[in-house]
Amino acid sequence: MSVRLLEVARGELDEAIAHYNKERPGLGEAFLVEILATVERIRRFPDGWHPMAPGLRRCLMRRFPYGLIYGREGPDIVIVAVAHTRRRPEYWRDRLR
Repeated sequence: MSVRLLEVARGELDEAIAHYNKERPGLGEAFLVEILATVERIRRFPDGWHPMAPGLRRCLMRRFPYGLIYGREGPDIVIVAVAHTRRRPEYWRDRLR
């Protein structure tokens, strides 16, 4: 099962890494490590997380206030958003097709 990010989600990831690196050197890399761990949890248990919309779920990160919004596309997982849990709730809904 492969995992891919929508281009807009990749941009959100890059922005969050840059933000955390500005806060403290190395924190952005710690954020990326946590993202990778979250992706692995999703890959292992794709149906194990909170439904957010038809066909979409959210897996919360453990250390940072973010969640990965994702869905399945055939056998693959597509990350729709790297969403901060306290900002602009459900802003990603316009990405659904």
